[in-house]
Parts: sequence; C-alpha cells; structure tokens
Amino acid sequence: MRADRLVATLLVLQARGRVTAAEVADELEVSVKTARRDLEALAMAGIPVYSQAGKGGGWSLIGGARTDLSGLTAAEARTLFMVAGPSSTATPEAKAALRKLVQALPETFRADAEAAASAVVLDPAGWGGSTAPRPPHLDELQRAVVEGRQVRLGYADRTRAETERIVHPLGLVEKGMVWYLIADTANGMRTFRLTRVRSVQLTDDPVVRPPDFDLAETWRSVVATIEERRTVAKAVVRIDPAMVTGLRSQFASSFTVLGAADDGRLDVEVGAARPGMIAEQLAGWGGLLEVVGPDEVRIHLARIGRELVERYATSA
Repeated sequence: MRADRLVATLLVLQARGRVTAAEVADELEVSVKTARRDLEALAMAGIPVYSQAGKGGGWSLIGGARTDLSGLTAAEARTLFMVAGPSSTATPEAKAALRKLVQALPETFRADAEAAASAVVLDPAGWGGSTAPRPPHLDELQRAVVEGRQVRLGYADRTRAETERIVHPLGLVEKGMVWYLIADTANGMRTFRLTRVRSVQLTDDPVVRPPDFDLAETWRSVVATIEERRTVAKAVVRIDPAMVTGLRSQFASSFTVLGAADDGRLDVEVGAARPGMIAEQLAGWGGLLEVVGPDEVRIHLARIGRELVERYATSA
C-alpha cells in the first residue's frame, strides 16, 4: 500500500542521505516512475525532501543524512503522520515503523505527531460509488483537528440553506473518495460532508473533547446508523468462502455471513437502498456467485445480462 511505501521511502532517505529514484525503486522493488511519484508526494506534503539535478544529484532530506527525525519541524512531523498514520490502511509493519518514528521525534513534537496519527480514519468502502475532488478546506480542518482549535464553520445543508456555527473538530474521515468531519456542536455530535463546507475560520479557543472519544469507533457507529437508514432492500447470495473479503468491502456494513450451505459455499446477506442497486453491484461477479433470493434481484440481474449480451455478443 502507498502508506507503507511513503514510510519506507522516508526511512531510505534517512539511512542513505541522498538517493536517486532508481535506487529507491530498486530498494523497494517498485518501478522508477512509482518511486519518483512517492518522492514528489513527500515533498508536496511538506516533508523537507528536495531533488538536485545533474551528476551526483538525487533526492535528499534537508540537513543531510540522519538516523532520526530531529530535522523535521512540528508542522512537517504532523504532515508525515497525516499522510501515513496508524489510522490509515497501512499494514501492521508500517504502523510499527511509525511508532518507532514517533520515538525518534523531538519530545516537543511527539504529542502533535500522535494527535495527527489519530486525526484521520480511512474507510475505503464508498457510498454509492460517489467521488469528489479534494475539498478546498481540508487542510484547514486537518490543522484545527491536530491543534485542537474550535472552528467557525460555514455549511450548506441538503436544501442548500447556509448556516454558520462554532464546532469542536474531533476528526476527519475519508470514505471512498469523499471526506467528512466529525465535530461536537451545541446540538451534539455531528457529521459534516466537506463538499458542503463553505468557510472555515480557526479560533483561539481550545476544543473540548468528550471523555474517551475514539474517532474510529465513533465513525463505525455513524456508518452503522446511516447504513441502517439506507439499506431497505436485501438479498441472500451464495458464494465461495474466498470471496468474503471482496464482497464485504463492496457492501461494507450491509454484509452478513449467514452460514455454510450444503455444497461448502457460504450464504451471505447483502443490502442496498434498492433491489436494482444490489443487482448492479453483484453483476460484476458474473457466474462466481448465485443469488438465492429475492426474485426481484434475480430479475434485475437477468435484465443486466440481456443488455450486455445484446450489446457485446457480436464482439465476442
């Protein structure tokens, strides 16, 4: 995963002082293009990485080779842990490396770095395949979360009515390709979609965090509530056990293993807002699965199959 590579790339820079993209590629067993893209990503994220062209050039950390991260500023340390923190999809090995990096930070930076590491949750399963560009106020809200500062938030609701309120930012979530802010307000905990945020003004007032607040656990609760509202239609599908991970990531919390069938396959229950949406998500699996019921989902699948045959049969 990319988070792993970014951490590994930084460690290579720490150990060698100056490297070429080809040397990073050879060390991490990736393409030169990928290595160069990761080096550029670190630089764009604010890590003090720079390139020097010409003979004897390459990529270096400002200040030369070091065995620790004492050359990073507080803001740069926060950025590193935002890019690849323990709340990300990094493997356990990458997370262990990050814990070691925390210990290598100057004492004054550790609290901010650890706060940044828990400030973001990445949830790869999107809702309805929705996508969105990087929100314009994401960086400001990341800063507010990490620094623990209240925000005057301008926000437009579903009806496009705009309001302004003071909120206590507690964490950010990227679900699929869409960002959300979890914040405490005068009316309780709220979830704000960042594409609807109209303005962000950081205040000097500190955030008051609820006792024992856990961003990942709070987000799981939010998802469960929303999925329960969204999931009106359900279907029982018979699959090979090897398909569980893939199908679960597709349906997220609307996925339940019911038990084993007589032929060794598993019966699972999946859900969505409409039967047609279930059929659309299952169609890509082709004959690898069997929809046991209801008939309405099977009818939608049959329709999709006929349409595909009509369009592509001659090509075959």
